[in-house]
Amino acid sequence: MPNAALQQPAGDNPHVTLITPSSPMATPTHGGRAKCLQRLVRLDLPVPRTVALSFDTVHEIAGGALPDIANVIAQFDEGALLCVRPSSEDPDWGGPGAILNIGMNDARYVDLSERIGREFAAVLYLRFVQAYAVHVARLDPDTFDEIEDMGPGGLSAALAAYEEEAEEPFPQDPVEQLSAVLTCMARAWEGTTARLLRQAKGAPMDAGLGLVVQEMALGIGAGECGSGVLQLVDPDTGLRQITGRYLSQSQGREALEMDFASLFLTRDPRGPSLEDQAPEAFKALIENAELMRQRLREEMQIEFTIENGALHILDGIRVPRSSRAAVRIAVRLAEDGIISHEEALLRIEPRAISELLHRQIAPGAHRDVIGSGVAASPGAATGKIVFSSAEAQASAARGEHCVLIRRETSPEDIRGMHAAVAVVTERGGITSHAAVIGRGLGLPCVVGAANMKFDLRKRKITTADGRSFAHGEEITVDGTSGQVLAGAALTVEAALDDAFQTLMGWADKARDIAIRANVDTPADAATAQNFKAEGIGLCRTEHMFFEADRLTPMREMIFADGSEDRMAALAVLLPMQRADFTALFSIMEGLPVCIRLFDPPLHEFLPSDRAGLRDLAEALDLPISDVTERVEALGEYNPMLGMRGVRLGITVPEIYDMQARAIFEATLDASRAGAPPVVPEIMLPLVSAKREVEILRTRIDAVASAVKAERGRDFTYRLGVMVETPRACLRADDIAQHAQFLSFGTNDLTQMAYGLSRDDAGRFMSDYVQQEVFLEDPFHILDIEGVGELVAIGAERGRQGRPDVLLSICGEHGGDPDSIAFCRAVGMNHVSCSPFRVPIARLAAAQLAIRETIGSQ
Repeated sequence: MPNAALQQPAGDNPHVTLITPSSPMATPTHGGRAKCLQRLVRLDLPVPRTVALSFDTVHEIAGGALPDIANVIAQFDEGALLCVRPSSEDPDWGGPGAILNIGMNDARYVDLSERIGREFAAVLYLRFVQAYAVHVARLDPDTFDEIEDMGPGGLSAALAAYEEEAEEPFPQDPVEQLSAVLTCMARAWEGTTARLLRQAKGAPMDAGLGLVVQEMALGIGAGECGSGVLQLVDPDTGLRQITGRYLSQSQGREALEMDFASLFLTRDPRGPSLEDQAPEAFKALIENAELMRQRLREEMQIEFTIENGALHILDGIRVPRSSRAAVRIAVRLAEDGIISHEEALLRIEPRAISELLHRQIAPGAHRDVIGSGVAASPGAATGKIVFSSAEAQASAARGEHCVLIRRETSPEDIRGMHAAVAVVTERGGITSHAAVIGRGLGLPCVVGAANMKFDLRKRKITTADGRSFAHGEEITVDGTSGQVLAGAALTVEAALDDAFQTLMGWADKARDIAIRANVDTPADAATAQNFKAEGIGLCRTEHMFFEADRLTPMREMIFADGSEDRMAALAVLLPMQRADFTALFSIMEGLPVCIRLFDPPLHEFLPSDRAGLRDLAEALDLPISDVTERVEALGEYNPMLGMRGVRLGITVPEIYDMQARAIFEATLDASRAGAPPVVPEIMLPLVSAKREVEILRTRIDAVASAVKAERGRDFTYRLGVMVETPRACLRADDIAQHAQFLSFGTNDLTQMAYGLSRDDAGRFMSDYVQQEVFLEDPFHILDIEGVGELVAIGAERGRQGRPDVLLSICGEHGGDPDSIAFCRAVGMNHVSCSPFRVPIARLAAAQLAIRETIGSQ
């Protein structure tokens, strides 16, 4: 039995309701299209009569329970033709295509032939027969696509083909026709394929569909008739510009589908326009569009029909837009006083900002995908394949763009990464070396591309479908999607225009947590400064030692037999480090700069291949056997948990002594007359016990005193701890008594909390997320329940040990909007992230503060 509620008259039934200004309907129950049509009706726009069916009604229809279809048809003028369109909660979730001209039958064909002419009536009837046959009756589309005659002859052929294929005449009863169309669209929405497609777009599994049944404005007939689409902005740039097309004698969105035959909207020297052909309808259309923009507080795309010169507004949806257009539209609406600055900020998805900072694959560009992996660093670039850092540097010297292909990168590859335009690795995850450095450099990067075979010896990569790409062949890397493409794909440039800067200015006024940047070099610091970072939250000093002129003295220090020899080797590095830090302080112009002392295990600075060992032996004037033996002796089974970080600082203290001296001397050099005063922050990595801090604080204080005495000038500095071991979180009250700040290194903390290798987890992480072992990759989005609890404990206990301790996070999670929300909740003073993620963090922090303010009102 049909649901009794669905049998009520449309005027009394909220589930099947005629759209009027006061109809009981909402987006979550009837969908965005239905609600927008009601808003247009309230604005007294020329909207054809429409009935809306709720999500519940459509679900019932899918199960076989139809509402009173005769009553629905009774809401329209007698003999009116109807169309049915989908109305989902979010238009991006899609839905079944519209069906037009419902109600067309033999009798109506005769009536319309007398009114608008037999040829026009035949077109309307034929189109309905074709759509009904293919989408409702599910007949062979080829049979109907082959009909080229759009006149009475074609109509007769279509009706005959329908009767032959369906083994029954084409249905003549409008009630039967509409019932079948509604059932078909309802069941299509609830089918498995459609559900999976919309879930991929972010729709919940139980997302509902509404349907709207609307009286047709024909768009075909005598006088000026046609249909079109109009918007007041360019959807790619967001600039104010009337865009869209109009096609005479057409219906629906045919003006866009048949662009070659369509008219321009405004007068255009390239061809005829709607403004010339129907000036009154055009004027009314523009006035209606401006009214919709003001009253609906949004740039709208209008679907319209002109019937014998009269304008009808069929639909209005939010203008589809690129990320750069979204920013410009939001800013313009705010500057015009239509929305507030706060609402403009809330309308922009923080992660979409990333697209503005990097070159991207052009929308609609052809993609010949040859491999995929983790989208580790956004942006797109095209270059020739190279398989080593040396080849990348050689390519850059020749002025050629290249893509560096590695199994996985190491600190030795830094120079090659600087020379390349993109990086692809076979192994690795979101916090692997290639990913972290790629984001810092703004370099498109795809890691964990295991579906391609990497053959570094033969210098080629092989795709899953058997194609090979050798050294020197051109590929494109899309770090935004994680795809590797054959050849050169069409790209669009980054867009940091005035609208972007204006939006970011509003964000900075709204947010209540500071945003700093993680850097490796002075060049990274300059990028951070350009993106308005409020200082450096993490300067990784180890990457400074991989330059060609520094690597040899670094290796001499590693091979030194005693303290004096180590100090002699480090004395060569001291002026280089001092120059680095001086440049860093000068670039940041008095903003805070937090320098992490040397962190990685020493073996990373030593060669592993025979040629490299031979070169090292020559440089050190030692037998290759001695060098090989020493390198092997420095090897560790698990170097990430071995002698690195603070452990190295305690066992080989000369390294930290040299770095502290370089920092203090740079502090004085950068604080000369007229320059902002510099107060450096020195951070000890991988701390797990308070005694480690006590020992190194004593040594660093001694270096500070020596520099003050030598220079005859005073300075101050802050000492802090990078909290990246679970024990440091649990003992933060003890540790904070000897540290002025605690910065949570969530990359290593996640690795240790989970017992996962961040460089290898990419091999199985997608399976884990797919099977919901983990809801998200914990290296990508902070695990609030596990790692987050450790951070919260560390923050609370740190404040217990030292109430004025400064708290922050400096792992890659610092640029993630969800993680920033957690940081605000636990009372962090700032977050720090890669320079190219700073604008994302600035916007996300502003949105969190705005939502909190709205929620408290």
